[in-house]
Amino acid sequence: MTSHPSRPVADLFSADGRLKAIPRKPARREALLAHLVATLFETDRTYREAEVNDALRTVHEDFPALRRHLVTGGFLSRTKDGADYRRQQRPGSPGGAIPAVA
Repeated sequence: MTSHPSRPVADLFSADGRLKAIPRKPARREALLAHLVATLFETDRTYREAEVNDALRTVHEDFPALRRHLVTGGFLSRTKDGADYRRQQRPGSPGGAIPAVA
């Protein structure tokens, strides 16, 4: 079994910068999500849902799936009403569980 935790995500993107597909393998998907949150979202800034959608739409048409993966993976936190999002510091727990933001 060969493991490549530091494998770059560049091969997931086409020449025009668009994501070819959302990886099914959890480790590859997590690497992609870490890359997306680092390149698309600033720390200490609150984003409206439309801003998150617009940013994710620049890389893939299935932005709702990417947004959901970012939240469930602990990369973005979301308010209970789903209106506001914030970039998270990478959680220490492997499950990516984050406390709900009031």
